[in-house]
Amino acid sequence: MESIAHLRFHLLGLVLAWSCAGLVSGLAAGQAKAQEKVQAKESTCYGTVANGRLDAGVSLPEKGNNFSAYSALGVSLGRTYVHSTVAEIISLAYRQLEQTASDKVFVYGETGWKTGGRMRPHRTHKNGLSVDFMMPVLDAHGISRPLPGNMNNNYGYDIDFDAQGRFGDYRIDFAALAEHLYQLDLAAKTKGKGLALVIIDPPYQAKLFATKRGPYLQEHLKFMKGKAWIRHDEHYHVDFDLPCKKESGFIVKRSTG
Repeated sequence: MESIAHLRFHLLGLVLAWSCAGLVSGLAAGQAKAQEKVQAKESTCYGTVANGRLDAGVSLPEKGNNFSAYSALGVSLGRTYVHSTVAEIISLAYRQLEQTASDKVFVYGETGWKTGGRMRPHRTHKNGLSVDFMMPVLDAHGISRPLPGNMNNNYGYDIDFDAQGRFGDYRIDFAALAEHLYQLDLAAKTKGKGLALVIIDPPYQAKLFATKRGPYLQEHLKFMKGKAWIRHDEHYHVDFDLPCKKESGFIVKRSTG
């Protein structure tokens, strides 16, 4: 039986399904926005990932040579915006992965709104610095495949991997996961930035640290040690370390769920 906390992610599917039915006429315009290139104006973040907002957010591209979004609908609805520097870091990491993990494919998940603020059901993702990445997986033949997300499983967020990182014929590719985090950290450093926090199901950390990049990740990245409000078995959450502004009179109600 799913935990109560995990069931809250059913809200994501309901939101996307409702939006699909009610906004069909606006999908073309939404798709155009999702394909916009990184703006000349640099984004500005305010507050924190849990209590903030974003100015001039940038939408991540729906797909590239070795990656894709968790949902074309989610992109169209504007749920994949980030800070412009975060977009540059993510893009650079994917380009590097074409060289260091050429046979792997990756999927990113939800990020945030163009102007930040609360995006249900997430507790953070409020100022353009939070990004969900879906677990890279191998099929029964050991071939890298996108996580099989669709409306029936809340675009991947309702998939439950077992203690060994298996779901049906799929298993988590911990080596690819470690390489992605490694490249994200290197890409962030080229911009003079870093990764503030990585959230992944704690029992999986030992498997992650057993990979070739494991020692580097243990030394240079900060992982949440306790349990998050949901398990983080089908995706890993990354908060990027960028300076954000404080704004006089800026008040955002703190999330309670």
